[in-house]
Amino acid sequence: MPKNTPNPPDDHVSRNTKKLDDAATRALDYYLKPKADKDTCDTPDTLFIIAPDIDAECLLANLSETLASANAMVSDLAFDLEGSRRHIALGVQQMIELGQLLANRALDVVEVR
Repeated sequence: MPKNTPNPPDDHVSRNTKKLDDAATRALDYYLKPKADKDTCDTPDTLFIIAPDIDAECLLANLSETLASANAMVSDLAFDLEGSRRHIALGVQQMIELGQLLANRALDVVEVR
């Protein structure tokens, strides 16, 4: 004879299901959910990073100094070379010089906070 009401849920089975669901969620979160407190740029292949709170004027000043150093190195190298290699080095020096001029101009118009 069929019953009119279904059997009540078994507490033991529902508790085990809840534990399994929690364990599965923890496992998936561990392997698939990214950590919020870790920066994405802090990877083993990152050698240098720039502090996030540096202002634009300081960044441009350092860029200008870096370009000036690169300009001096390529200039010194170009005068040790001959022929087409010298022309390539002088072309690179000219591009560095142009970048330095752009950085210096940006430094002139940057608003100090």
